[in-house]
Order: sequence, then C-alpha cells, then structure tokens
Amino acid sequence: MLSAVFEPQPPVAPHPDIAHLAPLLGTWRGSGHGEYPTIEPFDYHEEIRFGHVGRPFLTYRQRTRHAGDGRSLHAETGYLRSAGPDRVELILAHPTGVTEICEGSVKVTDDGLQLDLDSKHIGLSTSAKLVTALGRSLVLTGDSIDYTLRMAAVGQPTRHHLAASLRRTG
Repeated sequence: MLSAVFEPQPPVAPHPDIAHLAPLLGTWRGSGHGEYPTIEPFDYHEEIRFGHVGRPFLTYRQRTRHAGDGRSLHAETGYLRSAGPDRVELILAHPTGVTEICEGSVKVTDDGLQLDLDSKHIGLSTSAKLVTALGRSLVLTGDSIDYTLRMAAVGQPTRHHLAASLRRTG
C-alpha cells in the first residue's frame, strides 16, 4: 500500500557501514561567518540535520538565515555515504542550480570525528553562477561541530568562504 510508505516507522539502528558516522546524527544549530572577495562579509545562523533510514547513508539537510535580519540565505540537501572505514562521499543539491559531489577522509577520534572533503564533480544549471570547486572540513567534538568551507567561484581561486560552530540540540 502506498499510504504505508508515508506512515511513521519505528526507529531503526544505523546500517553497519555508517555506524562510525552515527555521532553526527541529530539536529545541530549555531552561528557562522561568511566572506568572499565578490560579496560583503556576513554573519548567519544555521541548522543542520543528519538522519538515517537504516540504509548505508546519512540524510543531510542544511538551512541558513542572515544573523541581522533573519532572511533565508542558503540551503543544501543530500546524503553522506561511507566509502569504506576511512572514506566518505557527500552528495548535495543546492537551490542555486549547483550540485556537488565531494569525497574525502573520515577519521574517528577519541571524542568525535574529523571529515575532510573536496569536490570531485560540480554540476551547474544554465542559470547557476560558475562554481568550479568546493571543499569542506568538519570536526565533531562531543556535542559540537566546527566546520569551514572553501570555494572557487566566479573567477576566484579556491579560498575560504564560511566558518561556523554548531551545537547539538534536543
């Protein structure tokens, strides 16, 4: 029955292939700062949600709002996949017409995780701004995530774009 697909399902354990990524599960909120040579610097508030459905990937949803006036700034939706015990893949869609496939390392530490990812493929719709590279570094320590994002876009070389600190909620 189609309606059964949309009914609430009982909680399920993370797939064994992503068990080492389970510390990311949950909702994270915090603030960050953005800068790039082609824009004015800005502060923002962010929420990230990592979920799972028992398959070998985590779901990912990210939203940001301007810290000053609350307007929506950006969103990303996708999946974090394990590519082995020390490798991950991040597949994202952006509403700006950009798709992103990043790959990199994951290191399990005594108190969390460290992910370092670089784009392997950037897809662009006809109306999207030219983005040629993206990279992300994320450090989870206990109930905190700190991340940075690097970007090459609109004729600029790869450089720092975003940094934020988030805390687990709930």
